Amino acid sequence: MTRKIDINSDMGESFGAYTLGMDAEVMCYITSANIACGFHAGDPGVMNRTIQLARRHRVGIGAHPGFPDLLGFGRRNMDCSLDEIRDYVIYQVGAMEAFCRLYGMRLQHVKPHGGLYNMAAGNLDILRVLAGAVAALDREVLMVAPAGGRAEAMARIGREEGVRVVFEAFPDRAYTPEGALVSRRLPGAVILDPQEVLDRALTLVKEGRVAAFDGSTVAMEAQTLCVHGDNPAAAEMVAGIRRGLESEGIEVAAMAEWV
Repeated sequence: MTRKIDINSDMGESFGAYTLGMDAEVMCYITSANIACGFHAGDPGVMNRTIQLARRHRVGIGAHPGFPDLLGFGRRNMDCSLDEIRDYVIYQVGAMEAFCRLYGMRLQHVKPHGGLYNMAAGNLDILRVLAGAVAALDREVLMVAPAGGRAEAMARIGREEGVRVVFEAFPDRAYTPEGALVSRRLPGAVILDPQEVLDRALTLVKEGRVAAFDGSTVAMEAQTLCVHGDNPAAAEMVAGIRRGLESEGIEVAAMAEWV
């Protein structure tokens, strides 16, 4: 049973005249924020304001780099070379680090977004490029990757590239029997019932497993749980998860404080 856990959420996804997500409502319950860097969502002003919001709530700041795919919200796979992916990540993380320095804060972690995250989970060459890019910028910065069947290989690549990997699970997303996320194109991929999400979070933390969509059980050891900020019930879900974990004697703390 894990005695500590981090709770993260994707933030800073508004841009221009468009407001997305529930950042202000969710931020007070999480311990780490993954902030969009302008490629799939966000813009410089939103990045700035979101970092200030995280600072007020003492939430760990993470860069959330994605593919340059604003129209598809970064959730589509792109046919990019490894060099292109490396440059995209360095560009976005560098921008986030600059805003952190502006407020005397350190970047805690990097978590790839959407299509980039999913492609790295299935292609360890991409994961190695991501890990190398993070390590080249700052070896103290953590990298978030999906918990599950390939965790051991991902941890090994992280060690080889010089970056610590933190493994993540999603209580508000459905899983396949192989431990992969169910495609958002399929019904039931996003779980909307706050009680079901809480039950899944507690099972993940206390028992190191999650139920797949077919009823089977998948082993999954995670150091951080993600609740998506664009889920309509995000604030209720994350508040319930935090209360539920703490009521079980599980400390909720930013990943950099204990990983």
